[in-house]
Amino acid sequence: MNVGLFGGTFDPIHRGHLAVARAARERFDLGRILFVPASIPPHKRDLNITPYAHRYAMVSLAVSGEKMFIPSDIESPEQLGDTPSYSIDTVKRMKKQLKKADRLFFLIGMDAFQDIAKWREPEALLKETDFIVMARPGYSLADVGDSLPEKLRPDPRVSKALKAQPATGDIVLPGATLHLLSETHEKISATQIRAAARSGSKLDSLVGPAVAEYIRKTGLYKVSPGKADPDTTAPTKHSSHTQNSRRKEK
Repeated sequence: MNVGLFGGTFDPIHRGHLAVARAARERFDLGRILFVPASIPPHKRDLNITPYAHRYAMVSLAVSGEKMFIPSDIESPEQLGDTPSYSIDTVKRMKKQLKKADRLFFLIGMDAFQDIAKWREPEALLKETDFIVMARPGYSLADVGDSLPEKLRPDPRVSKALKAQPATGDIVLPGATLHLLSETHEKISATQIRAAARSGSKLDSLVGPAVAEYIRKTGLYKVSPGKADPDTTAPTKHSSHTQNSRRKEK
């Protein structure tokens, strides 16, 4: 079985995340997609993030209507304690839970993938699992190649030739297999949703009725956080990441 691992802060999960998961499921015949909320994202430790229990609850509500979408607590505080959620560790632990015949795919947005070389053990991570990269209009194959760890990057002459080619198709390299998914470009961001919640706007069209009701009943996002985290499903090529949000995944 092909299994997808879709990790993130999910603060909150929204229709854009689900649209991406559906597109990946259809294109790569994923029998299951595991949604993994991060307990302590390494690159967002100094941001004001909603407690894990709320984010996991919202993920569970959002995916409850789709039997192939499963919430996973593999990065929960109960399992990790105060340790940050490192993708290489999560992937290795996840693979131990799968059958030998299963094939794991790691879903990631292009904005996040551009920092992959700064993550913990990036070369090992890319060898452990296929990556499904959710590209967007305006990105080229050169953008994808230049984001790889230095040892895996294409020659500068090759990269220059790839600038004219959109980020589509599959890239198979020694030590990395990337599948570029460009079927969906949802114009929804977690920052937008939190702002809407603070203003009392209706959220059903952004997060779905169940998550909207949960946010309303719990009063989440009524108080503006100190800093807003970037959202990997935002529509623009150059998102307004802060320096803190682009920190190395140590």
